[in-house]
Amino acid sequence: IGKSIVLKLAEHGANIIFTYFSSSEKANLVLNEAKKHGVKVMAIKSDASNYNDCELLINSVLSEFNQIDVLVNNAGITRDNLLLRMSEEDFDTVFAVNMKSVFNMTKVVQKNMLKFRSGSIINLSSIVGVKGNAGQSNYAASKSAIIGFSKSIALELGSRNIRSNVIAPGYIETEMTKEIDQLVANEWKNKIPLKREGEGQDVANVVLFLASDLSSYITGQVI
Repeated sequence: IGKSIVLKLAEHGANIIFTYFSSSEKANLVLNEAKKHGVKVMAIKSDASNYNDCELLINSVLSEFNQIDVLVNNAGITRDNLLLRMSEEDFDTVFAVNMKSVFNMTKVVQKNMLKFRSGSIINLSSIVGVKGNAGQSNYAASKSAIIGFSKSIALELGSRNIRSNVIAPGYIETEMTKEIDQLVANEWKNKIPLKREGEGQDVANVVLFLASDLSSYITGQVI
C-alpha cells in the first residue's frame, strides 16, 4: 500500500519523502521508480513508533522543503492471536506501531501546517477497526483508536484549514495478506460485492483524492 501511495502521488506531481523501517533495498526500488516521474523523492529510515525519530525526521524534511502539505500515516503491523493467548508485549507493540505512530507524526507535523494554515492528514485504519475481528483484538483496537484520534484532530485543526481523514480498507492484497490461508482468503472475497480483493492502487487513489484540492471540504471522515 505504501509503495502504491508513493508512486501514485509522484505520478501526479508531488514531491515526496517516505520512510521505511527495515529494507533499504526495497525502499531504493520504490525511490528509483518514483523518480521516473520527474519529482523530488527521498527515502529515510525511521521508526514512526518512536517520538524522537519522528522529530528528527521532520527536521530533516524541513531542511529540504519549506512546507509540508500532506501527511500520510501508513505504518502497520499485526501480531494476531486469541486474547487468551495474546501476550502483553504483542498488544503493546501493535499499539505502538499502528496508533502511537499516528500521534507522533501528527504532533510533529502540525506546527508546520499551522504556520501555513493548510494541510491534509490522511491516516490508514482498517475495516477491522470498524467491525472488529476475532483473533485481532490488538490490531482492531489500534485501528479503531486511529479513527477516534483523527476525528478529534479534524475538530481541533479545522479552523486553520487543516483536514484530517481516515481510510479504512477492507481486504487489500499485500505482503501481509499473502500469508493468510487460501480458504479464509476466498471466504473473505466472497463477502465483497465486487468479488475480488482490493489492490494497493485502489487505496492510493483515495489518498490522492484526500491529498488534493478536490476534497478541500472533507474532514473528519472515514472512507
